[in-house]
Amino acid sequence: MLPARHRLRESADFSVAVRGPRAGTRLIVVHANTTDARAGLPPRVGFVVSKAVGGAVVRNRTKRVLRHLMTARTALLPEGADVVVRANPAAAGADAATLAADLDRALPTVLRRLKARA
Repeated sequence: MLPARHRLRESADFSVAVRGPRAGTRLIVVHANTTDARAGLPPRVGFVVSKAVGGAVVRNRTKRVLRHLMTARTALLPEGADVVVRANPAAAGADAATLAADLDRALPTVLRRLKARA
């Protein structure tokens, strides 16, 4: 489970995070952003899984898998970063290994773009 200090919860925080650099694959899009106000604080992660992905059961399963995958990757995130992982409709039929591969492809790209922007 993703610890509470690493969870992105407020709508305004999601809005700020999705305005930053992004990197995507067929299954997911990863957005990241940092603000001066969050400097030195632990990174936070949020998830967007819309109804386009599927019914409630499919959306919740997809969100649980993504949350589990990001829990293992929070050490890669810089301090003060807010990351939003958005699932595309194709993520509904993907297994955990495929989602992990896409996350491993998109996350370094967005973090590199975030670092270049700073």
